[in-house]
Amino acid sequence: MIKGVLMQHDGTILNQLIRETQDEGKAAVFSWKEGIKAVVSELKPKGKANIPIGICAPGLPDAQHQSIAYMPGRLQGLEHLNWGEYLAETQVYVLNDANAAMMAEHQFGAGIGKQHLVLLTLGTGVGGAIIIDRKLYKGWLNRAGHLGHLSQHPFGEAGIVNLPGTLEMAIGNATVSERSKGRFKSTYELVEGYKKGDAWASLVWLESIKNLATGISSLINILSPELIILSGGIIQAEEALFQPLATFMDLFEWRPGDQPTPIVKAHFTAFAGAVGAASFAREKARAIEGPSHHT
Repeated sequence: MIKGVLMQHDGTILNQLIRETQDEGKAAVFSWKEGIKAVVSELKPKGKANIPIGICAPGLPDAQHQSIAYMPGRLQGLEHLNWGEYLAETQVYVLNDANAAMMAEHQFGAGIGKQHLVLLTLGTGVGGAIIIDRKLYKGWLNRAGHLGHLSQHPFGEAGIVNLPGTLEMAIGNATVSERSKGRFKSTYELVEGYKKGDAWASLVWLESIKNLATGISSLINILSPELIILSGGIIQAEEALFQPLATFMDLFEWRPGDQPTPIVKAHFTAFAGAVGAASFAREKARAIEGPSHHT
């Protein structure tokens, strides 16, 4: 699914679109390319020849933010595609999807005005992003922010980056069936069982949240953010997630001066990536040419 927005420099969304795509194979690569081109064309204001365009996707962008350089196991045909050349546009900037979600929250959402932030996306897997000194921290190879690959259990099974027992495996939707011994197929089913008092569902779900709490506490100790933002489909569990998470944080978080780190829901949902990509493109364009009105 492709989501796009036309956004003013102050964050006002003037228009938004959603387009379906193919799920897999060569058809999926073609569908994504043509779909993004169509969305850009439809959203672009008439008579505006050169506006900043932001694109976000899973994977690691190249150093110039012109393409996704590494997208292991996902739409390999889009790796190294120079989006500016493909779209015949001069101001196209590519960003990792979790970093884009962070840009949206920092500029216009739950993290406005904060200096240091951590965002965790809880969905099929676990992604993340980091703001340090009000700047998106991307690190060498644009690799920073893959917080779901935090290893928690040294003797656990290896995840997609070969680290054992990662946070992603502990709470991501993709491993629910494995974690529940086949009893539940999705986080939604697991949470519904927990709400109904099912003992096995409660054990699996609370163990998952315990691992989330230890992961967050570790990130707090390493990065000392002012705020933790949680986004992604799993936060739809609402109090079934946040209430036990608060209890585990009381147990595990180091709180100098008795000051807990706030944990909040993301402001943006479906269009977080699009808003963040637009915000990133706006910043890159401003650094080169000065203010622009639309992205």
